[in-house]
Amino acid sequence: MRNLFLAGGMAMLMFSCSKKETSSADSGAETAQAPDPGKSNLSGDQIIETLDCSGCHAVNEKMIGPSYQQIADKYSEKDTELLASKIIEGGSGVWGGVPMSPHPQVSKEHAKKMVKYILSLKK
Repeated sequence: MRNLFLAGGMAMLMFSCSKKETSSADSGAETAQAPDPGKSNLSGDQIIETLDCSGCHAVNEKMIGPSYQQIADKYSEKDTELLASKIIEGGSGVWGGVPMSPHPQVSKEHAKKMVKYILSLKK
């Protein structure tokens, strides 16, 4: 029973870290999902705003994870597939010991839009 409780708690923790919560006056707290690529024309920065990215990243300031500017300075457009995969699958070891949470709800198309926005910040 204890193992079941621990496993459930870990699953909830992982799930809660991969989505941004928003509040709604009508229905209490709701969880924002990554927009459906077939139903939206959101830009990369707009997609980022719908997720929990700002909890660990900022445009010009290192937080828990690197700033978007640091990422743009380190990578180029040829790394788009790699970075899109890291958004979806998570990653660790490149920027220190804190792993990036996976975001499996993000489509490959949206992850690429997010990467395109981040790389547009290159100095």
